[in-house]
Amino acid sequence: MLKVGITGGIGSGKSIVCQVFKLLGIPVYHADIEASILIDTNTEIRNQLINLFGDSIYNDKLKRDIFAGIIFNNREALKNVNKIVPPKVRSHFFKWAETHKDKKYILFEAAILFESGTYKLLDKIITVTAPEKLRIERVMAYKNYSGEIITNILKNQLPDKEKTKQAHYIIVNDNKTLILPQILEIHNRLLNIENKI
Repeated sequence: MLKVGITGGIGSGKSIVCQVFKLLGIPVYHADIEASILIDTNTEIRNQLINLFGDSIYNDKLKRDIFAGIIFNNREALKNVNKIVPPKVRSHFFKWAETHKDKKYILFEAAILFESGTYKLLDKIITVTAPEKLRIERVMAYKNYSGEIITNILKNQLPDKEKTKQAHYIIVNDNKTLILPQILEIHNRLLNIENKI
């Protein structure tokens, strides 16, 4: 079974791409969603984040607006969080992967696949790209983020140019290029790679 990473900056549309892969019967592990759950439920993560940022970062759950304000304006804080959360997510993913051994391949979807170093543990990488202006428009349409917050998030994510250099497959999601044929081509190539192993 191949473990395939899928990434793209905020607003690139990787969630829509993942929905298509799911319709093709491919299990998708959503690292950002799982990280969010672990941040709220894993005592070790909670304690480490409180040690870094103080008790006021949590009530019952993490205060996400305060947390985002800290990590997207402070590279050192973001670096420290990336030492705490991604290792726990990776460990959770590999346990989850064990339950899908009957599949030809599975997907690990994460915004910070390269930044966290997780890409090194995967067999292939897919990067979803879109023009930055379009990405900002998309995020403003579906999230209650200001332009400033989105710009700060973009600054802390690896540029598309760097992501595409390290990817095995690229999906262009620019509202002009059809994404379905791109996904089907990658899907078929991954099935054939797996069959040759």
